Order: sequence, then structure tokens, then C-alpha cells
Amino acid sequence: MLNLYDKPNFPMDAQQLIDTWRINNRINLYLLDAVPDEHLADALLSKGRNVGEQFAHIHNVRLMWLKAAMPEALRGLAKLEKGQSGKKLLLDSLTSSSIAIERLLTFAVENGGRVKGFKPHVTGFVGYMTAHEAHHRSQIFIALKQSGHPLDKKVLYGIWEWGSR
Repeated sequence: MLNLYDKPNFPMDAQQLIDTWRINNRINLYLLDAVPDEHLADALLSKGRNVGEQFAHIHNVRLMWLKAAMPEALRGLAKLEKGQSGKKLLLDSLTSSSIAIERLLTFAVENGGRVKGFKPHVTGFVGYMTAHEAHHRSQIFIALKQSGHPLDKKVLYGIWEWGSR
């Protein structure tokens, strides 16, 4: 029986790792699709980022990690500056940066399971990135609700349907 401190030596399933990352990104895109264009800029947390800036931040943090861990994967990607939060731009940016993160994950799996500059390992990195992005999804929900533009319950529950996303 394993206890909290045991470190079992199970083989990593690289495809499951990539699939998990892809689902996370599809959840982001599902949420982006559900936000009306006009609420990308007008819904914000007090003194915080508006909804579009939350999505842009997700993209920009991906780029930050790529710059540190695999700069060659940044080719063709650009940081989104304040005010760059149109739905098409966000969709394209999140899609492109997700693909670049997949390249990083694949490289990490094929080269010892480590992401440069991150501990403990590539699986932990996927957990970290997913947690970060989920945090900002929550901020998006709160900003929309507080600004009088709550999303439909179908969307609120839909982000938890990982088996069908």
C-alpha cells in the first residue's frame, strides 16, 4: 500500500499528458466562445483585468514559459498588449500558444520528463499550467457575474465536462 511519501515508478503516458493539455485549452476556447464580444472589454473585476485581458494573460503566461524553457517554440507568436482583446485575436493566440506548449511537452517527455526552469517534472508542469488557467477562468466568471452579464448555466457546467470537450 502506498503512503503519502512513496514515489511509485509508473511509466508516463505521454499521449494522456498531451490530451489533458488539449482538453484544458478546449475548455478555454469553449468559455471564450460563450462570452459575447462586447463583454470582453466591459466586464472586469474591481481594479483588475477585464475578461479579454484575462484571456490575453493566459496566452502571455504561456509565452513566458516558452521563452524560458523552449524559445524556438515562440517563432510566430506575439505577446498580447493591453487593449488587444478581440475575440478572433484571442482565439488565434490561445490556439497557437497551446500548440507551442504541446511542442514543449512533447520535447520534455522525449528528453527526460523535465521542463527547463520548472520543478518537479513535465506532469507537474501541466498541472501547474492547468491550475493557473482555471484560476483565470474563475475570474472571468466572477467578472461577468459582477458586471451583470452572467453566463448561462450550461456554460458554467460545461467547463467541467472534460470527457466531452
